[in-house]
Amino acid sequence: MKPPAGDYVRHWREFRLVPTVAEWIRLFNALDLLVIVVTNQRGIARGLMRREDVEEIHANMLTELAARGARIDDVFYCPHDRDECECRKPKAGLVEQARAKWDIDLAGSLMIGDSDKDAELAARCGMKFLRVDEGRFISNRDSSG
Repeated sequence: MKPPAGDYVRHWREFRLVPTVAEWIRLFNALDLLVIVVTNQRGIARGLMRREDVEEIHANMLTELAARGARIDDVFYCPHDRDECECRKPKAGLVEQARAKWDIDLAGSLMIGDSDKDAELAARCGMKFLRVDEGRFISNRDSSG
């Protein structure tokens, strides 16, 4: 679940999975689709957490999801502050890294997110976009046109 605006999940003990996320991921896995997480982790740049903390959260997230039968294929994160890089969402760097590593057809891909930055990223990359809030479908806005 998303922390309040301006706050960060800094440790695994603060992390909570959206209740329906494992079901969604199992569905994508059953359809033989790649499931990739792209996330901004500005708390690293601000000195509120270390890369190791974020990587531990991600590793534990993958383990917990796997225990529920859900597989995430990869996680890409931006540790930078605003305007320091090309990978911070809504810039396309993380998606481009994933595309290069996994040979992804972006036009045939779906970005699921909960923010305007996610929608903007999808539009930049020519992906369809699905807005969700706490695991509930909000809108099906095709960001490619």
